Amino acid sequence: MPKNSKLKSILIIGSGPIIIGQACEFDYSGTQALRSLREDGIETILINSNPATIMTDPSMADHVYLLPLTTKSLIEILKKHPQIDAVLPTMGGQTALNLCIEADEKGIWKDFDVEIIGVNIDAINITEDREKFRELMLDIGIPMAPQATATSYLKGKEIAQEFGFPLIIRASFTLGGAGASFVYKEEDFDELLTRGLEISPIHEVMIDKALIGWKEYELELLRDSNDNVVIICAIENMDPIGIHTGDSITVAPAITLSDKTYQKMRDMAIHMMRNIGDFAGGCNVQFAVSPDEKEDIIAIEINPRVSRSSALASKATGYPIAKVAAKLALGYHLDELENQITKSTSALFEPTLDYVIVKIPRWNFDKFEGSDRTLGLQMKSVGEVMGIGRSFQEALHKATQSLEIKRNGLGADGKGYKNYDQIIDKLTHASWDRVFAIYDAIQMGIPLSRIHEITKIDMWFLKQYEELYFIEKEISTFTIDTIQKDLLLEAKQKGYGDRQIAHMLGCLESEVYNKREELNINRVYKLVDTCAAEFEAKTPYYYSTFENDVETVDGVRQAENESIVTDKKKVIVLGSGPNRIGQGIEFDYCCVHGVLAAAECGYETIMINCNPETVSTDFDTADKLYFEPVFWEHIYDIIKHEKPEGVIVQLGGQTALKLAEKLERYGVKILGTSFEALDLAEDRGRFSTLLKELEIPYPEFDIATTADEASAIADVLDFPILVRPSYVLGGQGMKIVINKEELEKHVVDLLSRMPGNQLLLDHYLDGAIEAEADAICDGENVYIIGIMEHIEPCGIHSGDSNSLLPPFNLGDLVMQQIKDHTKKIALALNTVGLINIQFAVKDDKVYIIEANPRASRTVPFIAKAYGEPYVNFATKVMLGEKKITDFNFNPKLNGYAIKQPVFSFNKFHNVNKKLGPEMKSTGESILFIDDLKDDEFYNLYSRRKMYLSK
Repeated sequence: MPKNSKLKSILIIGSGPIIIGQACEFDYSGTQALRSLREDGIETILINSNPATIMTDPSMADHVYLLPLTTKSLIEILKKHPQIDAVLPTMGGQTALNLCIEADEKGIWKDFDVEIIGVNIDAINITEDREKFRELMLDIGIPMAPQATATSYLKGKEIAQEFGFPLIIRASFTLGGAGASFVYKEEDFDELLTRGLEISPIHEVMIDKALIGWKEYELELLRDSNDNVVIICAIENMDPIGIHTGDSITVAPAITLSDKTYQKMRDMAIHMMRNIGDFAGGCNVQFAVSPDEKEDIIAIEINPRVSRSSALASKATGYPIAKVAAKLALGYHLDELENQITKSTSALFEPTLDYVIVKIPRWNFDKFEGSDRTLGLQMKSVGEVMGIGRSFQEALHKATQSLEIKRNGLGADGKGYKNYDQIIDKLTHASWDRVFAIYDAIQMGIPLSRIHEITKIDMWFLKQYEELYFIEKEISTFTIDTIQKDLLLEAKQKGYGDRQIAHMLGCLESEVYNKREELNINRVYKLVDTCAAEFEAKTPYYYSTFENDVETVDGVRQAENESIVTDKKKVIVLGSGPNRIGQGIEFDYCCVHGVLAAAECGYETIMINCNPETVSTDFDTADKLYFEPVFWEHIYDIIKHEKPEGVIVQLGGQTALKLAEKLERYGVKILGTSFEALDLAEDRGRFSTLLKELEIPYPEFDIATTADEASAIADVLDFPILVRPSYVLGGQGMKIVINKEELEKHVVDLLSRMPGNQLLLDHYLDGAIEAEADAICDGENVYIIGIMEHIEPCGIHSGDSNSLLPPFNLGDLVMQQIKDHTKKIALALNTVGLINIQFAVKDDKVYIIEANPRASRTVPFIAKAYGEPYVNFATKVMLGEKKITDFNFNPKLNGYAIKQPVFSFNKFHNVNKKLGPEMKSTGESILFIDDLKDDEFYNLYSRRKMYLSK
């Protein structure tokens, strides 16, 4: 059946600000859905409060409303657009589903005659209400763990007494496992039960008998209105039950499952999806499987929407789940839609993988002082990476190299744990680095049987680890001169980086690279084609691997490379890697706009990134996508293969920026601002010297590399003193200290974590107002795109501050100083592209805090507030295609826009929630107000004093 001809105008609900448990995967799904609907001539209306997303770009929907996600906002939109026929709530995560339910309960959809598509309310209610879900599953013959519902403290205690420990507590109607916990001991139960009941909006928890050591799997499904169902991807959690799937290392395809059990699981998933409601769209089903030969299966939960896992499954298979789910919601059948990768087969097929993907979450525990770092049923990760390889080992190594935690992969970098008790503790209490601790345990000689007994990780995975250790041991007996080609090739095929091999051989990374060149051991690129090369793929979406040479018909021996290099002029954009606090979705927004602007200038665009949640890693954002770690070795090989005109580094945040020095050293052209200028701004000491020459005020400062030097500097500078390391993002390691004892402790801690770093000590301007400016510079002219004033005082990281655009409290004299300083600094740094400068204002004098000649967190916010495509303009300047004078700037904003930070402290019990120079927010929303009499502004402004230092 073709699409429902009655549907002409559709409202899509977005997911709002990024929080732990709901990240940029919903920008990806929402963006895909909007594009999919517009292909069919549907008018699209979007509500979302997150300014940092591609989804909220004016070009994405016919009408974009940057409004709070409330029923009040929905009514406002529905009154303005009486033509809206339907709402699609499945693309905005739990936030969108919850808002859809609330609007339904209030009768809003009925009042405005709006149909819900993609899911039905009954399906949402059944899957979210743990008791109803359990009853349905038992009715249709799907096994569940022994469990019971509690809506009171007393009932919960009775259930615990009946089941015995260990137990699992899951709160109803929550996101990211909020309120869920694994309870091993009776003494912990009371507190965790109370927390679950409080967090659930309906004050209900499900208490399960814990299935210790059972394996966990997820299936991603799609169903059309003709009841065709396809399983897009089967994902296996390396970690057993007890760790939230968002915090688990996951693998696709499922590896340790017998085919018989997999077929049974498929049938169960389809049966479950058909019984929760009559709807067309995407669905995620989670199962537990017993680790014995019986492989008993029980259902854990089902989510009738696209999810984090569906973004992962889309990138793993190349099958665009959200795009197809949007078409199905319109009434299309799967056999009427084309396979987006082959363009010649239908969407009614199940992808086949001839490679392995490994997803590893990325955590930011250092930002949550006092937090419990062990992993459990409540999700704690802030982002994730994905590695694609020909084997599990290669994919695992590529994923660990993508994490950006100063590790070169598993082992072989001198950073492993060496203490037996510490390793056993890491294995026993799952933590962010258990993936590394397993390798360290094997290296120490702890038997696999013991590691399995503690972790319950399947023996197959542990044997893969052991093989890696054996090859490291073997390589370590050679030198760079004596290692044989076969052994070196095997190490590369298993994903070992040149840096790791150099560590094993006791030589330099460059020597390993040269040896590989000499022995013709080179990366080749393979297509992600969804069908294991059974049909020809038309989409240039690649991953790298190493293969044995094969002899071609004309007698040439080489490995097959599926990435064909064209003779077009090319530009590479380096992506921003995994989301973390300080570097989030806003940099993905910038990368995507950079790619689109370069394409407008006639370049073939090449994207390198490893984050499966993002729009930048969609297979049709750039002309070519390399799903690879943003890690030197991988990037340099792609550059050598593609030979671009240059590389754009200033859009991908610190991830891309920190590669600038190596690019410069290896003679690769950096498009836009030069490495020298980038480095000058990052080096706190050199930058302050430049300000002195320009006669621009800055707080009194000095540089220390030891605790003694810091102490001597403190005798000259007055306390409070702001301590700042060089070359960091998100205020990492920054702290205001008020006495010598605090200073010494912080400096010693910083230098142990960042050896050799220069620390800038400057006098903290107590009670100053903080402001910042973003600008575009072409080397001759400077255009300031926006000046913002922070509501919180100077000393709170700009990412954690509420900011007003334009400023609300700065006089003409101060504004003129800000404009003059911005232009002077941008030109002195020879900026070509974007620059962000932060200021402290005290007694009408403007001091410089720092300058970043790159894209910043605030650029998307300003672009959305003023309705101007600033990243597009800046990219054209970087490419040398345009000058500032070529653009017709026309910002439009009535009243003010407020950038409001959003925090995820509720995921961490007893965490220190105080704000300071180190950033802690996970996302942001935008709020428009007509004037300063607005209640929201008044509330924010009255609370600012809470943060003032004494």
